[in-house]
Amino acid sequence: SQVSLEEESQNPAAVGHWKPLMPSKGDKEEPEGGCQDAGGVHEPQSTEQLNVSRLRSSSVEIREKGSEFLRDELHKAQKELKLKDKECERLSKVREQLEQELEELTASLFEEAHKMVREANTKQAAAEKQLREARGKIDMLQAEVTALKTLVITSTPSSPNRELHPQLQSPSKGGFRKGHGRNKSTSSAMVSAASQNVAPEPVSRECREVDSILFAEFQAWKESPTLDKSCSFLDRIYREDVGPCLDFTKQELSELVRVAVEQNTLTIEPVASQAVPVGKVAAEECGGPKKCALSGLPRTCKHRIMLGDSGNYYYISPSCRARITAVCNFFTYIRYIQQGLVRQDVELMYWEVMRLRREMSLAKLGFYPSEM
Repeated sequence: SQVSLEEESQNPAAVGHWKPLMPSKGDKEEPEGGCQDAGGVHEPQSTEQLNVSRLRSSSVEIREKGSEFLRDELHKAQKELKLKDKECERLSKVREQLEQELEELTASLFEEAHKMVREANTKQAAAEKQLREARGKIDMLQAEVTALKTLVITSTPSSPNRELHPQLQSPSKGGFRKGHGRNKSTSSAMVSAASQNVAPEPVSRECREVDSILFAEFQAWKESPTLDKSCSFLDRIYREDVGPCLDFTKQELSELVRVAVEQNTLTIEPVASQAVPVGKVAAEECGGPKKCALSGLPRTCKHRIMLGDSGNYYYISPSCRARITAVCNFFTYIRYIQQGLVRQDVELMYWEVMRLRREMSLAKLGFYPSEM
């Protein structure tokens, strides 16, 4: 383009007089004669150079514009590619986040399902245990009722039952066997005199009256039954009955027994029914058949207890067994009330609680059935 501009500046006269390179057929040829100007000889050649330079400049401009257009398109394509890369990266992060949330949700659902299964199994085991305890208690009560009916039916004024009237028993079978040695003749005289003066005793009916304070405490507890001993109803029973009934000479073991009774994890079993093979003793047996582990006194122990799943057995005397059993019976009954298994009037439930309290009071004073 610079060459063409220089040529145009050098030949200004040729710009305004352009002539075709090849004459047309209709044009007449000029005569060769005559003189021509000095500048007319080079006029066709200059015009041809000008046209070539213009074509060259036009091609250069076209190439420059084409390359510029391609560069712009390339930049646009690169920008779009970067945007698409960013969008792909964002979508990949979203997908990873969704996959992670899905995994966490699946894990939490499986964990919740396992937890529900465990809770259901635990509740089922507890219900089965309570059912076994209830059946055992029912069997025990039925056996006691049957025995009492048998004793009452077989006792008549003409032939009184000696089991109901201990004063009629002979000295060898009476109540003077253990540590109460008396003069034999005196005992025989007393027994014979008692036999001669036996008269049918009238059947006395027990009278009872509801204590307003105790009944109000029980009613308040019955509205929202709980095993928390901070309430006034259970606090009184703990102070007056449960605490003294489970207060043995061995204080540390007594505390463990109390906790096991509260948590319903104490087991009482007869000694004779558990024959442990020689060389395979799986539990530490405290006390012994001739020594009570709770009182520390030499007593004939027919039962032993196990606290939870510790595997440690402790021999207990009949008196200690009666005290523990009385407390266990009380806790079993109030658990039944708490779980809604007792369908009775409030007053009847109150008197059953009072009966169980009386059993604890008698047991802590040392009274217990002979079959213990």
